[in-house]
Formats: sequence, C-alpha cells, structure tokens
Amino acid sequence: MDWRRVNVAVESRAPTGETAAYLSEGPDALLVDPADRTPALDDAVSAADVAHVAVTHHHPDHVGAVADYARETDTTVWARRGRAESFESATGIAPDRTFAQGTTVPAGDDGVEVLDLPGHAPEHVGFATESGVVSGDVAVAEGSVVVGAPEGDMRAYLSSLRRLHSRNPDALYPGHGPTIDEPRSSCRRLLRHRRGREERVREAVAAGAATPEEILDRAYEKDLSGVRDLALATVVAHLEKLAVEAALRWDGNQALPARASRR
Repeated sequence: MDWRRVNVAVESRAPTGETAAYLSEGPDALLVDPADRTPALDDAVSAADVAHVAVTHHHPDHVGAVADYARETDTTVWARRGRAESFESATGIAPDRTFAQGTTVPAGDDGVEVLDLPGHAPEHVGFATESGVVSGDVAVAEGSVVVGAPEGDMRAYLSSLRRLHSRNPDALYPGHGPTIDEPRSSCRRLLRHRRGREERVREAVAAGAATPEEILDRAYEKDLSGVRDLALATVVAHLEKLAVEAALRWDGNQALPARASRR
C-alpha cells in the first residue's frame, strides 16, 4: 500500500514551514497528521475513502485539522493507548479507539501497522505498510531532529532510530522535508550525530561547564540564532540520558563529572 503526501503550510519551527499529511491508498484510508485545513488537503480527503485519522504525535504542527476532518468524514479517530487525554487536549476531539505497538489499523487491503517510535515526543508512533513508514519527526533527510527536555527522551529516541534501522523499510515518509529513500543510511547518520553531540556535552562537563547554558556554549560550534532554546532543551535531554547511565551527575540545574563532589 502506497502513501499519498500533501504538504500543508503551518506555523512550525521546522525549516520547511510545512508539515506533510499522508493518506494511505485504497479502501478505508488512513489520514495521518492533518496539520491544517488547505484546499489541497480538502481535495485529497474528498477524493479518498477516508475511514481513519491518526497522528504520529501531538505537537501543534501535526494536529491542527484532526477534529475538522474527523467530523466531516465521520472517521474513526485513533490515539496512542495511555495518551487519550493528551490527544484530546491537543486536537479538540476524543479518540474512538486506541493503538499500541503492533496494532493494525484496518485501512486498505492489508492494514497499517503501528510502530512505537518515542523520543521526540513520548507518544510518538509510526505507521508502516510494505511501501515504507510514515515516520513523523523521528528522522529527516538533512539536518537533525530536536529531542528536547522535558518532553523529549534521548534514550528512547536512539532506540527508535535503531528500531527503524533494524526494520529496514523501503522508505521513510517524514513530517518535514523530502522522502528518505535510504532509511538505514539516514538512521546511521542521525545516530552518529547524537553520539557526537553527546561526546561534546561530556567533554564540556569534564572541562568545568556546569549549567545547561555553559554546556551549550562549549558543545555547539554553530550559530544558534533563532534556535538556541531548542538546542538548550536538547542539551538537557543529553544530560538526563548521561545521568541515567551514570556517565555524569545531574540534579536538574547543574552537571558534574561522575566522580566529582558537589560543594
């Protein structure tokens, strides 16, 4: 089963200024991540046999038109099990059904499989068919993905990249940017990027940087104009991961090398 993509202009921190909505082809189609109402998406939804609507995660740039399309098409609204309340808060509509890892949404001839892909957001999932995975904000063809505390979980995110690498789908269909035709290569690139950033965070702490702001200034070598807050949240996510792994000490305000004592 193939996916049809419709780019939706929406207020977003993503460089593209767009979020991709996807429609599975065939009967009882699944609509994923309708970020906003647009004529192009209206036409695509009208032309499809839409029976289900879901989102990869609850960030505002992915959910803006869920309630509109759900009500107009009388679809079954799906949400991540255990996240129904936050789904309703984000979308303005309560889910009819919930899914978890391995659930098959009965769209098309063979259904769409749900994959747990947390990290960028705790409820983040992907939607898999034989043609590839609608992967939301887990991966991008260029650049990197924000994994920012307190919502982002770096350990979970790296596990999600490894899960996608192991699955080796034919393609990844991301929320932002072009289709990823070589998923394993992209997953390896993003894993290398995160390992490199983590090492610079560790080096910064070892050199005496303690607060997230101090660590940020040492760990990032590029211009952060306009994205400094996102980079700062990502530094904290790295610190939380390293603290869990006992690679350093972190109390929520300051970091110290693992064997250092606090004053």
